[in-house]
Amino acid sequence: MTQSLLGKYVVPFFLWYGMMIISTIIIDYILHYYNIVHLGRDLGLIGTVLIILSFIYSLRKRKIITTGPPKQYLNFHEYIAWLGSVLILVHAGIHFNALLPWLAILMLLVNVASGLIGKFLLKRASEDLGQHKKALLEQGKSKLEVDNQLHFDILTVDALKQWRKVHLPITFLFATLSIIHIVAVYIF
Repeated sequence: MTQSLLGKYVVPFFLWYGMMIISTIIIDYILHYYNIVHLGRDLGLIGTVLIILSFIYSLRKRKIITTGPPKQYLNFHEYIAWLGSVLILVHAGIHFNALLPWLAILMLLVNVASGLIGKFLLKRASEDLGQHKKALLEQGKSKLEVDNQLHFDILTVDALKQWRKVHLPITFLFATLSIIHIVAVYIF
């Protein structure tokens, strides 16, 4: 893997994911240091609301919301869902007394990872395809020749765009486990 690929795709993924974990540890430490751990319950609620708000992007993508550029909604989704995830992780803390919350947290971590992986893989593949197209067009090839030559690359990018079909079920599983957890807390 070249240095530019590492710096452009792999490092940002680990930075975002690592920052999520480190932020969680720092916030949890502060709550324990000032003996205000009880705020963790409220942070779970706030984190859940933020993640729900992040789905405004889905409404824009499906054209239920028609104003504003989709890219801004995507950025909003990424940052707000990340922040909500941090707050939910702080809420979860390190408690070994119940399986359901741990399953929900595991799905949260998988969901964030799948979102970040999808983001960076799709970005790389799209950029590579765009560069190859540009280079071939500059060589004087027709659009049809370029499309024929890059047929498998185009299919690969199209396939990567389908990563949401993996990300979405993970999101629904996380949401389902979270809802069951919330209901169980209020019942028991």
